[in-house]
Amino acid sequence: MDLEQIMTALGLSDLQFALAVIGLLILILVAILNIKYARALRKAKARVEYYAAERSAREPTFGTGFADPSRGEQIEPVFKEGSLPVKSKLPAFSIDPRIDCVITLRFPQPIMGSEILKETHSWEDLSAPSSARWMCEGFNVDHDSSEAWGLLMPDSSYSELQLAIQLASRRGPIGVLELSDFCSRAQALALTLGSQIDMPSVTTMLDKAKELDFMAAESDIQLSINVLFDEAYPWNSLDSLMRQRGFILSRSGRTYEYFSNRAPIFSSNDLNPGEPVQQLTLLLELPLVSFDEKAFERMLAEGLEIAQVANGRLVDDNGINLSEISIQSIRKHLEGLYENLERSGVPAGSSAASRLFS
Repeated sequence: MDLEQIMTALGLSDLQFALAVIGLLILILVAILNIKYARALRKAKARVEYYAAERSAREPTFGTGFADPSRGEQIEPVFKEGSLPVKSKLPAFSIDPRIDCVITLRFPQPIMGSEILKETHSWEDLSAPSSARWMCEGFNVDHDSSEAWGLLMPDSSYSELQLAIQLASRRGPIGVLELSDFCSRAQALALTLGSQIDMPSVTTMLDKAKELDFMAAESDIQLSINVLFDEAYPWNSLDSLMRQRGFILSRSGRTYEYFSNRAPIFSSNDLNPGEPVQQLTLLLELPLVSFDEKAFERMLAEGLEIAQVANGRLVDDNGINLSEISIQSIRKHLEGLYENLERSGVPAGSSAASRLFS
């Protein structure tokens, strides 16, 4: 019996049959979701031995690179794509509603951190490199606590809990499956711990993630200043000059970093140790350095000094001498980029920018 005969036998029109099929699909989907939630709840309720390293697992880590390197804007004549050396230490970030989806759990009575940590032990898979990073902070009600909000301690009591997942990074915006899974886990945790839950709409958070990603793509700028030497400069001479100028050779031994306030603000391109250098390029990732550092001006000054000492000249990416007009054009454009980041609530050099552009 074909489909048309079935519809005739049931006395259904095309529209009625279509609606019936859609309704059946919805029922199947609901059943699948209920099974998934029930499984998560059973897993959450299972008592497991406290994981001694759980606190370190709560430390946020962040992946590198937007999905496509071409997303970073290139501004002529000396803006180019690339990546800077990885910093040796990452700061301890805290939850930030500007770039995080934040879910709050409120307990009718204070609850021990050890109990919360046991219930979130099964969330370890969210720390996989392919996943968006999540964090957890609690409001400590102990009288001897120096800070109210902070990472969970097993022997402290908490009246509130904040769960957060980063909405965007250089990999792009968070996916609907990742965000939905995170929200489902938070709901199951709230049910297990008997807490009230304050959770934003998934749709609203997905829209916010797209807005963050669009803003980041427009502002993800790397500047470069090229020093072209008239004759290939010996490596030993360059190494001595860079150290005299305050640069520090990276652990890889292939790049030099210029520090301010104990943090690198710009670096050199990748060099081949021991071989003469024909061109040196200084690189600055704009969103990661505060406007107050005047990083571009300092990088420009270093480039001029190096060129003067080593018989070189500043050139654009095409090898043409860099003019004052070009430099003024870059300065004007930079002002707009810094202002755009400020208006977006993610100022250059802030902790939010460090997370969003990493």
